[in-house]
Amino acid sequence: MSLSLKTPKEISLDIAMRLKTKRLAHNLTQTGLALRAGMSTSSLKRFEKTGEISFVSLLNIALVLDCLDECEHLFAYVAKPDTLFKDAPKIKKRGQIK
Repeated sequence: MSLSLKTPKEISLDIAMRLKTKRLAHNLTQTGLALRAGMSTSSLKRFEKTGEISFVSLLNIALVLDCLDECEHLFAYVAKPDTLFKDAPKIKKRGQIK
């Protein structure tokens, strides 16, 4: 587990700013992006200002801005590497018959 010194609010605001930067790079207005993402302009404005948005709306914005593949890796399982110092697996036994 990695340690983050940012709060969830700070992370959501960072994401909002990065998506705003992508929106501007795609030369889209807030109204244009909101229309393409199937959401209201006021919801997009609130997201860019506060970082608050529904998850589905966030995915729709990512789809329009061509970065949906980045969202697909959220919470992806990453196998831990085996180690030389790994304990032998314990065999579970129920009751022993005598």
